[in-house]
Amino acid sequence: MNSRGGARPSLQDTIPGILRARAESQPDAAAFTFIDYDVDPAGFSETLNWAELYGRVRVVATELGRLGRPGDRAAILSPQSLDYIVAFLGALEAGFIVVPLSVPMFGAHHDERISSALADCTPTVVFTTTTVIDEILPYTQNVPGATPAVVEIDALDYHIAVADVAGHVGRDRTAVLQYTSGSTSSPRGVMVSHKNMVTNLDQLISDMFTHHGGWPDRDSTLVSWLPFYHDMGLLLGICGGVMAGLHTVDLSPMAFLQKPSRWMQVMAGHPKSFTSAPNFAYELAARRTTAEDLAGLDLSQVTGFMCGAERVHDATVRRFVDRFTPDGLPENMVRPAYGLAEATLYVSALVPGTPAVGVRFDFEKLAKGYALRCGEGQDGAVLMSHGPQRSVTYRIVDPDTREENPADRVGEVWVHGENVPAGYWRNPERTEATFGGWIENPRSDTPAGPWLRTGDLGVVSEGELFITGRIKDLLIIDGRNHYPDDIEGTVTELTRGRVAAVSVPGEHAEELVVIAEVKDRGEPVDLDQMRATAVATISGRHGVRAADVVFVAPGSIPITTSGKTRRAAAAETYRTGGFARLDDHR
Repeated sequence: MNSRGGARPSLQDTIPGILRARAESQPDAAAFTFIDYDVDPAGFSETLNWAELYGRVRVVATELGRLGRPGDRAAILSPQSLDYIVAFLGALEAGFIVVPLSVPMFGAHHDERISSALADCTPTVVFTTTTVIDEILPYTQNVPGATPAVVEIDALDYHIAVADVAGHVGRDRTAVLQYTSGSTSSPRGVMVSHKNMVTNLDQLISDMFTHHGGWPDRDSTLVSWLPFYHDMGLLLGICGGVMAGLHTVDLSPMAFLQKPSRWMQVMAGHPKSFTSAPNFAYELAARRTTAEDLAGLDLSQVTGFMCGAERVHDATVRRFVDRFTPDGLPENMVRPAYGLAEATLYVSALVPGTPAVGVRFDFEKLAKGYALRCGEGQDGAVLMSHGPQRSVTYRIVDPDTREENPADRVGEVWVHGENVPAGYWRNPERTEATFGGWIENPRSDTPAGPWLRTGDLGVVSEGELFITGRIKDLLIIDGRNHYPDDIEGTVTELTRGRVAAVSVPGEHAEELVVIAEVKDRGEPVDLDQMRATAVATISGRHGVRAADVVFVAPGSIPITTSGKTRRAAAAETYRTGGFARLDDHR
C-alpha cells in the first residue's frame, strides 16, 4: 500500500484480478465516467462505481462462457462508451482474447481495415451496440470459418444473478490483439499478454508519478478522449484506471475534435487530473480554446499532460503552455513520451518537473548519424527529450552490425523486458524479424536478447533519449540522409497544418516533394509566396531542394487511425496525381 495513493497491485496479478480486488475494497467509489456530447452538447455524464462495473463485467463473462471458451477471440466494434469498457473487461474476465476495433469508418463504403483484422483474428464473438448493429452485421458474414455470434452489449440484462466465472486468466496468456494502424492489406495483431499489460502499466505509472512517490494519490483522475482501439487510448482510458484504482473520465474522439476545449474543461473540472494525447491535440486545444470556454475553471490541480504517439514539436508545446499558463496550468506539466504497440505502449518519457524544451542538433552531423548540439544562435533540427532510461530497458543499436552504439551516435531503438509482447498473431516470419533481435558483443549490463527492433531511429545525448525518425521513412536525396520529421517541422511553422515530406522518383534521381495542408484563414493567402518561402527555408536549413511543394486542403494527407502521417501513401497519391491542389503550380 502506497502511503499517498491507492493500493499498488502485485506484478504477478492480472487486470481481471485487480478489477475484482477494486470491487471488493472500494465498491462505492467512482470507477468510470463517460461524458456523451451527442446526447447533450453540454455533456451528459454516466458513471459506474467499482461494484456496478464488476457486476456488469461478470454478466458479459457469463454470456461469453455460453458462446465460446477461453482463448477464443472477442472483437469489439462499438462506439466509444461505457458499453465498450464493460465488453473489454468482461472478455478479459472470461479468459477471451480481446480485439479492440472501431465502428467501420466509411459509412456506406467498405472499411478494409476492419475486414482485414476480423479475417486475421477469426473471432468467435463480436460485440457491438443496438445503435450500429446494422453497420456491423455485413462484416461478420465475411469472417473465414464459422460466423461469429453478435452480442449487443447495451441489450444484456445486467440485473440477473450470475455465478462466478472460473479463473482462466494466466499471466502469460494473450489478453489483447492490438492491431497496429498501418497497412490494411497486411494486418499486424500484437499479442499483448496479461503480464505485458500489468508490467507496462506499472512502468508508465511509476515513471509518470515519480514526484508522488511512484504512485498517484487516491483522488487523482485519469482523463482520455483517445479511441479505445488505439494502444494509448486502451491503456490510459480503460486499463490504467483499473491498475491504479483511480476514477477515469472518458469522452469520444469526435467530441474532442468537434470542440477541443472540452478536453481542457474536463481536465480543469476534476481533481489531480492526468491525460495523454498526440501532438496535434495540443495544437488544436491551444488554438481553439477561448477564455469563455474556461470561465470559472482553472488547471492548477493538473498533474500531467503526456504527449506521445507522434513527433512532439517544441513550437506546439510552447504555444500550449503560453495559452494555458494564464488559466493556472502549473510549470513543466507537458511530458513528451515515446512508445509503440509492440512494446505494449510505453518506453520512455520526460521526467516530471523537467521543462519540455526543444534541443537543437546540427543538421549536417545528424544526417551523418551523429548528434552534435548546436551552439547559441545556431540553426538546427529541434528534437524533444524523452528523458533518461528509467523503468523500461532500451538500447541504441546499429541495425546493420547489431552492435550497441555509443552515446551521440544515431541508431535503431531496441527494447527488452517483460513489457515486450511475444510477437504478431499467426505471423512467425514478421515476429522473428521484429521481436527476435540479438545484440552482438553485448556489454556486461546488456542482455543479448531477445530484443524488440522498433524501426525507430534515436540517439542518447547527455543521458536522454531523442527520436529522430523512422528507418523506413528516411529520405535519401543526392546521397544524403534527411529526416522527414525535421523538414515537416520546418514547413509546419509556415503553414500551421499537417505536412508530409516524401521522396519520389525524378528524371535522374529521387526528389523531395512536400505536401502541406493549408486551412482557410478567412483571408486571401499568397500560395506562391508561401511556396517560395518554404523552398528557400528548406534549402537553407536542410541543404536540400524541394522539387515540388503541394498545397492541399485540411484532411487531404492520408493518416493512420492513430493520427500518424502515412508517408508512403502520400507519396503514392502524389505520383498518381491524386491530390487536389489549391493552386495550378506544377
